[in-house]
Amino acid sequence: MLAGKRILLIIGGGVAAFKSLTLIRILRERGASVVPVLTPAAREFVTPLSASALAAERVYTELFDLTGEAEMGHIELSRDADLVVVAPATADLLGKMANGLANDLASTVLMATDKRVLVAPAMNVRMWQHPATQRNVATLTGDGVLFAGPTEGAMACGEFGPGRMAEPEEIANATRDALADGPLRGRHVLVTSGPTHEPIDPVRYIANRSSGAQGTAIARALAGLGAEVTFVTGPAEVPPPAGVRVVRVETARDMLAAVQDALPAAAAVFAAAVADWRVASQSGNKIKKDAAGTLPQLDFAENPDILATVSQMQTGRPALVVGFAAETDDVIASATAKRARKGCDWIVANDVSPETGIMGGSENAVHLIHADGREDWPRMTKDLVAAKLAARIAIALGATGEPGEQGDTT
Repeated sequence: MLAGKRILLIIGGGVAAFKSLTLIRILRERGASVVPVLTPAAREFVTPLSASALAAERVYTELFDLTGEAEMGHIELSRDADLVVVAPATADLLGKMANGLANDLASTVLMATDKRVLVAPAMNVRMWQHPATQRNVATLTGDGVLFAGPTEGAMACGEFGPGRMAEPEEIANATRDALADGPLRGRHVLVTSGPTHEPIDPVRYIANRSSGAQGTAIARALAGLGAEVTFVTGPAEVPPPAGVRVVRVETARDMLAAVQDALPAAAAVFAAAVADWRVASQSGNKIKKDAAGTLPQLDFAENPDILATVSQMQTGRPALVVGFAAETDDVIASATAKRARKGCDWIVANDVSPETGIMGGSENAVHLIHADGREDWPRMTKDLVAAKLAARIAIALGATGEPGEQGDTT
């Protein structure tokens, strides 16, 4: 539970602010003390008196409180807490956090804190989907800020879609997980990422367009949930995240060896775009054109199937094996067949046709395919895909250590 924990709750200005009063009650029932901070806009939706009555604490609203600021009150507020929770986190608050702005008490506290920050976004669907908001979310995720929601549903404005604040019970659970160093604390998770380079000669190789962005985001998200992550990466454009064990490889055979060395693991996520083939006999010298223009003859050999190898292990197999399927045709059918063929638990499928801009881009639109059916996720940033997948992995491993409830299917 949350006994003895001190939560600094920043309430932003939005219709969902009324849910924050319920959140205060739930957190206190679980043993935490809650210190509310209300933005000026929040006071249009809930009163300091109601927040104070439920929290049994003084409510803070003004940066330039003469008594408090004589004692550097905003610094003390930001550091006395065990966790800072922002609920609702409006588009304005997310923008201030992402861009380092501090012009009121809430944003100043967020800039001054040395504690983890958990945000529960709430805004109109168009505001949530706006490129500026998504850029801010990606920045905050990269900074290590934790997210609870948003969820999809009907909104006060009459629209429907993502942007609805998570329910108070969900935010309280996320608070518990954040203070427990994450639900995956002590779990070893293996993640592969990036392309592989299969040499033809000393200067040429076979590769693909993968940037490694999705795998990097997944490793970061899992580490944020407390997992001990081994990150096996090919020569990717995107640098590996902080706080993980990095193993750099070049070829598919190198990657398989690194994966086998990294086992055992509770879960393995194979996000790398591994080359299916390699040149059977690599030339020791640069292959040159001859005067007659004769084309070189390249004989190919099949690379090891890393996903199938791990999925079909008789002993030491991870409890949850997640593969990726980058497809251009019949995405669902091809990925479903791949899952059955490889023997993995989940397949994350996406359409990487050139017109989607997904391969090498900043966004992804995936389908999570499992034994009970599939989940179709809306297009979102790769960081948000990673956060959602990491949360699903935590749920699957949480109760039994085995793949668990798959949730609603479509």
